[in-house]
Amino acid sequence: MTQSRYVQALLEDIAPGLEVSILEIVTSGDKILDSPLSQIGDRGLFVKEIEEALLAGDADLAVHSAKDVPTALPDGLALLAYPEREDPADVFVGPLASAAELGPGRVIGTSSLRRRSQLLAAYPGLEVVDIRGNVETRIRKISEEGLDGTILAAAGLKRLGRFAEASFVFTDEVMLSAVGQGSLAIEARADDARIARLLTRLDHAETRAEVLAERALMRSLEGGCQVPIGARARLTEGGFVLTAYVGDVDGRRSIRMERVGSSDDPEALGRALAADMIAGGADAILADVRGCAS
Repeated sequence: MTQSRYVQALLEDIAPGLEVSILEIVTSGDKILDSPLSQIGDRGLFVKEIEEALLAGDADLAVHSAKDVPTALPDGLALLAYPEREDPADVFVGPLASAAELGPGRVIGTSSLRRRSQLLAAYPGLEVVDIRGNVETRIRKISEEGLDGTILAAAGLKRLGRFAEASFVFTDEVMLSAVGQGSLAIEARADDARIARLLTRLDHAETRAEVLAERALMRSLEGGCQVPIGARARLTEGGFVLTAYVGDVDGRRSIRMERVGSSDDPEALGRALAADMIAGGADAILADVRGCAS
């Protein structure tokens, strides 16, 4: 809702006189809170009902966290705008003051396979337990369940005005963020020219290039399953760089690679890095992860 109100304000600012109302929809991902995401369905848990409202004409556009949007969209829908990206990093929330305090005996709560894999790869001996819910719920569960902390997206805390509750920020070397993390993805009917003209004005070229590269990598690797993949694209002085991580759920086997390409063709960069990782053994790791999930 915070993200939707943000986009509502952007639209009303660029088109004075435009009236924008918010249709609140509770998705399957919001309702099912007692099981890990990897066990209850595909990556569409947070968007399916919203996309149905778009196709039915009940809504004109949808505001998603880009990391929640599957790489395959329903026929007739398209992602038409990526507003400027917020901080894509992951942060630690809990009583520990620094990453140096992580290690054997600590209990960390997260339902993310990506976060679990990278945590255990960096800090063997940690205990990782599943917790689900919104930001408030997950922070509350730290004390309720006697945890040493949890991991949240910096972007979510910043948008909610709660970033001060983060104990420390993970570096990319330890915790690569989810594909699209920190970015909003605005979806609409592909043939709605009026909405497309509006959304073009909200699109941020650098963010679009980053997210398209990351999503192309994931499309080539994931096969539609919940798998431990992290990715981060960025424009640097050395060029357009994409870094990615693939690991098993216990962090025992992992591959981390990067590749430099062109922001003019970000999806080609994503596909090329995915091919590098598959050649390096990522396919074997992911096959085992999918086998465990099934």
